[in-house]
Amino acid sequence: MSFTTLDFAVFVSVVFLLYWFLLKKNVKWQNTLILIASYVFYGWWDWKFLSLIIISSLVDYLIGVGLGRTEHNLKRKILLYSSLATNLGILFLFKYFDFFLDAFKVLFSIENTQFQAIDMVLPVGISFYTLQTLSYTIDVYNKKIKPHHDFISFFAFVSFFPQLVAGPIERAANLLPQFGTERVFSYEKAADGMRQILWGLFKKLFVANHCAIFVNEVFTSFHDHQGSTLFIAAIAFTIQVYCDFSGYSDMAIGLGRILGFNLTKNFDYPLFSRDISELWNKWHITLISWLRDYVYIPLGGGRKGKTRKVFNILAIFALSGLWHGAHFTFVLWGVLHGIALLLHILWRQRRHSGIVAEGRLLPSYVEAFQIIRTFLIFTVINVIFRIDTVDNGLSFMMEMFSVSFFNTPYLPDAAVPVGCMILFNVEWLQRNKNHGLEMSSQKTHFAVRWGIYFTLILIILFFAAPGSQFFYFQF
Repeated sequence: MSFTTLDFAVFVSVVFLLYWFLLKKNVKWQNTLILIASYVFYGWWDWKFLSLIIISSLVDYLIGVGLGRTEHNLKRKILLYSSLATNLGILFLFKYFDFFLDAFKVLFSIENTQFQAIDMVLPVGISFYTLQTLSYTIDVYNKKIKPHHDFISFFAFVSFFPQLVAGPIERAANLLPQFGTERVFSYEKAADGMRQILWGLFKKLFVANHCAIFVNEVFTSFHDHQGSTLFIAAIAFTIQVYCDFSGYSDMAIGLGRILGFNLTKNFDYPLFSRDISELWNKWHITLISWLRDYVYIPLGGGRKGKTRKVFNILAIFALSGLWHGAHFTFVLWGVLHGIALLLHILWRQRRHSGIVAEGRLLPSYVEAFQIIRTFLIFTVINVIFRIDTVDNGLSFMMEMFSVSFFNTPYLPDAAVPVGCMILFNVEWLQRNKNHGLEMSSQKTHFAVRWGIYFTLILIILFFAAPGSQFFYFQF
């Protein structure tokens, strides 16, 4: 069941009515409804994979309780490693076994047919909820949070349907306590949630899907196109991925707000970043912060000398690439971004943070140059993310920057530039807000608000491209 289907609209409507009208005074029953709804939502794809979520939830719930009952260091380590082995073992089996088997056979020149690939179907969202539940046991082990004893709310935390299959990757410290507190319906929060959902739908159904049609056409036959066309397709792919993934995050956060939950912001207008470091602080925030807190810092971060820092940064970005998929192109994509970040650090360029051109309508010439430069670096590296093999990625780049770069390009349909124009203008004007349609009903005139709503709804209804699943569902 996808956010963009009629089935999901009916599903959410039923959940909303039961949640706020029938069960509004009983948190436990609300949590039970969320748990049931989450399992129905996930089981809509393939009910058999529900067993994996239940196993992860049950194991980490029991381990959390066990960690709360002992101070014995060895026992606590055994419990923690049991959680890591269970969760990472399931993830490895379904996502990485074939990849590492093939790599092993290539490395040792093994052609024995006894070593057969499993070729399992990848469960939707497994990479997301695995990190979410692991953060709980690690934080309990480190005594940053206390063990949770309400199994209904814990199971609902792991499987919370708005962000179950593509994030944001929530920490137990943020989301789990919200299941234990009374939720009171707020019209303002619900209206803001609906606006964020609408903006997410526009980004996905109009911008991302139209970009995807052009990108798929060019990337599948890139040898037949001019370098200028490949360059435009690479830009379109970056915009596609951003609108697809941030669009999902907008919808997830908006749905959470409608149900009285505050989910973590996952994108902070990263395409307006002035350097690669700022971009990675604003892109897929919950994954990068997870890797920082649970991998980079435990490895020593930047505290053990420059050589170790370089290794740790490259390791984190390689792991980020591997998290996206069991393929060498993803690993290379991560390493290249790590190298770009290291070059930025080694050149000791100023690190940017906060809102670009804050308090001004337009950026300075320097800021505009920095934004364009960062966007192009990000775009070129992203070619490796989209292409099927490393060799094809190199061929794509060589052809893109050949003399045909200056030839007349084959252009996408008008919906792509129109969608990009709306996207960049709206998000630039709203870059100091939480999302593209955040506005105050007191400060924004009724006619302006509803004019925006109807315009976007009409664009979605009449001009949305026939769509694919969300891009990040495959991870």
